[in-house]
Amino acid sequence: IQKLCDRVASSTLLDDRRDAVRALKSLSKKYRLEVGIQAMEHLIHVLQTDRSDSEIIGYALDTLYNVISNDLEEEEQEENVPKQVDDLGSQFTEIFIKQQENVTLLLTLVEEFDFHVRWPGVKLLTSLLKQQGPQVQQIILVSPMGVSRLMDLLADSREVIRNDGVLLLQQLTKSNAAIQKIVAFENAFERLLDIITEEGNSDGGIVVEDCLLLLQNLLKNNNSNQNFFKEGSYIQRMKPWFEVGDDNCGWSAQKVTNLHLMLQLVRVLVSPTNPPGATSSCQKAMFHCGLLQQLCTILMATGVPADILTETINTVSEVIRGCQMNQDYFASVNAPSNPPRPAIVVLLMSMVNERQPFVLRCAVLYCFQCFLYKNQKGQGEIVSTLLPSTIDATGNSVSAGQLLCGGLFSTDSLSNWCAAVALAHALQENATLKEQLLRVQLATSIGNPPVSLLQQCTNILSQGSKVQTRVGLLMLLCTWLSNCSIAVTHFLHNPANVPFLTGQIAENLGEEEQLVQGLCALLLGISIYYNDNSLENYRKEKLKQLIEKRIGRENFIEKLGFISKHELYSRAAQKPQPSFSSPDHMMFDHEFTKLVKELEGVISKAIYKSSEEDKKEEEVKKTLEQHDNIVTHYKKVIREQDQELEELKQQINTLKSQNEQLQATVTQQVSQIQQHKDQYNLLKVQLGKDTQHQNSHSDTFQMNGIQTEDVSKLKEELEEWKTKYDLLQGQLKEKDSVIEKLKSSQLELGTTEQSLQTNKSGGLEHNAELQKELEMLRSQIQQQSAEISKLQTENQKLQVMNATADPVLGGNGAAAVKNSEAEGRLEQEIKELRNEVKALSEEKASLKEHLDSSSSTVAILQDEKSKLQQEVAESKKEQDDLLVLLADQDQKLSALKIKLKDLGVPVEDEDDIESGDQGDEDEDGDEEEQD
Repeated sequence: IQKLCDRVASSTLLDDRRDAVRALKSLSKKYRLEVGIQAMEHLIHVLQTDRSDSEIIGYALDTLYNVISNDLEEEEQEENVPKQVDDLGSQFTEIFIKQQENVTLLLTLVEEFDFHVRWPGVKLLTSLLKQQGPQVQQIILVSPMGVSRLMDLLADSREVIRNDGVLLLQQLTKSNAAIQKIVAFENAFERLLDIITEEGNSDGGIVVEDCLLLLQNLLKNNNSNQNFFKEGSYIQRMKPWFEVGDDNCGWSAQKVTNLHLMLQLVRVLVSPTNPPGATSSCQKAMFHCGLLQQLCTILMATGVPADILTETINTVSEVIRGCQMNQDYFASVNAPSNPPRPAIVVLLMSMVNERQPFVLRCAVLYCFQCFLYKNQKGQGEIVSTLLPSTIDATGNSVSAGQLLCGGLFSTDSLSNWCAAVALAHALQENATLKEQLLRVQLATSIGNPPVSLLQQCTNILSQGSKVQTRVGLLMLLCTWLSNCSIAVTHFLHNPANVPFLTGQIAENLGEEEQLVQGLCALLLGISIYYNDNSLENYRKEKLKQLIEKRIGRENFIEKLGFISKHELYSRAAQKPQPSFSSPDHMMFDHEFTKLVKELEGVISKAIYKSSEEDKKEEEVKKTLEQHDNIVTHYKKVIREQDQELEELKQQINTLKSQNEQLQATVTQQVSQIQQHKDQYNLLKVQLGKDTQHQNSHSDTFQMNGIQTEDVSKLKEELEEWKTKYDLLQGQLKEKDSVIEKLKSSQLELGTTEQSLQTNKSGGLEHNAELQKELEMLRSQIQQQSAEISKLQTENQKLQVMNATADPVLGGNGAAAVKNSEAEGRLEQEIKELRNEVKALSEEKASLKEHLDSSSSTVAILQDEKSKLQQEVAESKKEQDDLLVLLADQDQKLSALKIKLKDLGVPVEDEDDIESGDQGDEDEDGDEEEQD
């Protein structure tokens, strides 16, 4: 080896150096330590100086790989070798990367397209990352375009280099968020998904497995990459992975591994540890692209391997957890049986079946918990299957509630625990369902009266069953009674329950029983803290005295602390998924650990409180409740007033629309009057022309005789027009007086609140418009009166002409015969004129009717305005009264809080007290500001 190293260092001929490096390569596997110590420096020098010859570079890289890599040595079966191997590879790697230029040089060589250089370079870099990952990652991260150059390996057409490139990126992206982000933004998702598709998705080989592992590295605990994956619509490309054929007979080991990793990748995107917003958006995307539906198909399929089925159940669980849309879909999924059964029922049947694998039963429990998580609708559906009114009397179908009850009271302790935890999740944070579940009655045996579910749970507890069963039932009872005074009353109503709990707590039992004692102490503490003192024998004070006498306060608090100190409690508190190494370790539920944290301190304080403090606290609670009731009452009153205001606004809008319609009709009538005026003027001009034409003839006496009759009729019609005109003038004066009154009322209303001024400003504007229109009508009528006066003067002239023509009438009989044709024509024209005048009078009558209707609407508007004024005054008065009352109440409340603080009782701020109604108060506040 020493000679070969000298030849590499000193030979001038390239061929000699190449032969020496080839010889070192052949020796490096067997004499790894010697070659590494003596030749590493020379090999690095070759990489720097002989880059023009790809063959010698390839040999040098292979030799370095053999020295640094542990893969070859690990194949040996000797026991002591692995530790030495690890140390050796790590030490040589440390020597190599001490000079950062070596890693940069290696990155440059990996860029070479020559297979003999690129492939060994990729293997060597992968081995360096395995040995000293964080250090090599840091060097690559700071080198220019270091990560980007390695990403080109995925695009190499030679599968060997591409596949080894995937392995290299796996090592590169381990536990380094910065590199993970760079790799993701270098289009890694697109390339990896393309490779998986080319290789046949889940039916592909180990390359698919490597790509999935790399995807997991990029996405796990990396919110930025998860968001990028979702925004890039890559979730949709995952759906074909789960399109498993119906012939599920061919499940190779590689296919099972691939599908397992694919399911884990889905879970990475919807993990409960991710930010809620990111998880929710991924869940919705999975529903919309059909991925959830595809997973449910696998869930209900036959012939699926048990571990794949278990992981599918876990995956579906996290896809639906806390997402109402996905939970509703899952509730609608049916198993392909005859008759079809809901998927939830089929899964629960597996959970309470002791012959099913333990991990599968845990997965079903997790699925049921996720289905009920923040899903009050689903909780209600489950509890409703237990209520007497909804139970199927025929017994044809098994419901979820019946399965849970069956599991709760079966002989298998694991079924008892699972059913108890599942039922507790159906009651989680839902006081209504806790009360409804009290109605459930169970028929224990034929001939005996039915027993309530609560009573049956306590009966089983007192019978001394297995620890796992008792822990499950105690967790159910603690969840059920917490924050539900009615359930506490029902529990205390049974005289055997309190003595049983005190007896359990007071005894000194072994370690196994300590957990049960702690849970009994928690249940008794809940019975005290949520006790409404409705039962005389079991008031808070009496129960505390009982603890003091039978157990002792310190002993009680110590037993209560057994729960949180237990090792299994700490494990369960870590994550929502129930994962237990064995059925014996199945003791605590994740949600229950949250309840214990919440109640442990509160119960400890409640036990040490004196009766006087309790009384004061109750008084404060009562006063706070009264205050809350008063506030809610005032809120209700204000809401009603707001509704009334809204109705008034709607009425104003309808009146506005009516006014607009009336305005349109008035403008239409004005246009009709103008048309009639024009027709009248035309007729008048035609009549004047005809009279001139008749006067031009020599003999017009007979015609003048006829005109006198017509003129008298015209006079009568003119008198009628005059009377109508006088009537219209009177009506106009009345309208003027009404408008003046409206003006004065509007001036008075100017001092009212600003909100009503804005609401009614439209009405004032409309009144002004009506006044303008009435002024226009008045001017038009004045014009008509002027025209009537003109007609009167013309009639007088005609009368004078008739008076002069009368003496000559008698002596001209012969002229009448000559002018008979002219008379006939005149008669016809006069008839036409009469018809026109008649039509004009009818139209005038219709105009009068329209004016009457408009006057009635004005009167209605006036009435509405007066009503509005009264209502505004009343509402203002009521609001002033309310403000005074609220101020008084606030003063009382602040005084009470000061007293409480003086007494040492912690008092929550008003914002915390009313946090439940915060949304309503915000709305009310906005509306009050508008008022």
